[in-house]
Amino acid sequence: MKKYDVVALGEILIDFTFAGTNADGKKLYEENAGGAPANCVSAVAKLGGRGAFIGMTGRDSFGEDVRRVLEKISVDTSGMRYCESQHTTLAFVSLDAQGERHFSFCRNPGADTQIRPEDLDRQMLENSRILHVGSLSLTDEPAKSATLKAIEITKKTGGLVSYDPNYRANLWKERTDAIEVMKSIFPLADTVKVSDEELALLFGENISAEEGGNKILDLGASLAMITLGAKGVFYAAKIPDGKRISGTIPVRKVDVVDTTGAGDSFTGGILYRLTRRENPLDFTKEELEADLKFANTVASICVTRRGAIPALPSLSEVEESLC
Repeated sequence: MKKYDVVALGEILIDFTFAGTNADGKKLYEENAGGAPANCVSAVAKLGGRGAFIGMTGRDSFGEDVRRVLEKISVDTSGMRYCESQHTTLAFVSLDAQGERHFSFCRNPGADTQIRPEDLDRQMLENSRILHVGSLSLTDEPAKSATLKAIEITKKTGGLVSYDPNYRANLWKERTDAIEVMKSIFPLADTVKVSDEELALLFGENISAEEGGNKILDLGASLAMITLGAKGVFYAAKIPDGKRISGTIPVRKVDVVDTTGAGDSFTGGILYRLTRRENPLDFTKEELEADLKFANTVASICVTRRGAIPALPSLSEVEESLC
């Protein structure tokens, strides 16, 4: 029995989320802990799963803030490290009328990019059922090498790898560099969650969700999930008898306040459900679709609130919404 259901590795930062204006019309921002891998494992923990985080912050008040947030929801932070030379990464998130996000980063570099392979908590990785990584830890060294080493350790000890390629144009030198590096993780991943926008970036504008899902399976994954915004999620998966299954799971309509963390909360929801079974990837079509419906519900609750981690629902909230 491994100690952790999910260990997430990668960027952890402060999201300054737009929260209205003052009397003079100046923008106000609300401080929230964020970063896609941190959001994902926080969703797992809020649902009752056993989660841990590996990453790096600056030795500053923001770094202390994000650690406290994770610890408050029972995410193990013993794998986190301090960077003495760089500040905790900051992201300013503005929202349009539809609740969609626009990012401005203070990361040149940020502390999250400075984690080295030798900083990794090997015991934590060896005791995780699933390692979850994104692509922002691949933008710079030494974090890129640390991410690849973590994947290697996890797979050698029988763990699975979950991957969420997440494109932020202003964090890459060139678009072509981003595509090449982001696609390089597909052959190493067991489960992949990708948005329809990232799918088009990686495989071409005219690709359908079905074509994209099958391409991801061809590259080695057992489960591919393409999130389609308000249309739900398309999935393609390999089941134990060697056949492939696929379908689209709709999501209920809600009043969207803030989409920050929507995809991460979905991923946390599906990883939580997968780790409820002895073999996370041993499922029937009906079981997987129930898992995806659960994950959709997690995300649909998250977007009705502001922020990412503060918006994540508890298990009881999700179960009540599913009734």
